[in-house]
Amino acid sequence: MSVCHCRECQTRSGSAFAVQARWPEADVAITGAFTEWSRTGDSGTRTTFRFCPTCGSTIGFVGERMPGMMAIPVGAFADPGFPAPPISVYEGHMHPWVAVVGADIERYD
Repeated sequence: MSVCHCRECQTRSGSAFAVQARWPEADVAITGAFTEWSRTGDSGTRTTFRFCPTCGSTIGFVGERMPGMMAIPVGAFADPGFPAPPISVYEGHMHPWVAVVGADIERYD
């Protein structure tokens, strides 16, 4: 699980950051209808997002940068007890008022 502060995640999530949990794509089953949208990120790799066609919520996404992995937004679980993320990425894009706390968090600019 990670916190991402990249500008694309900020725009897509409508927040100062996005939090996602990741599992091997083969271990994730999405049932029901979804639509897809793909884009190339600032890393130069393509990511495909899967959305609920009714409400537009992100169900999950897969990308070339992490082949074989599925990322699911933590908010989709609606579980306030969901574990805290161990990784924070794109901290160079973090809003100055955001504080990601925790001594054991891996940090990447």
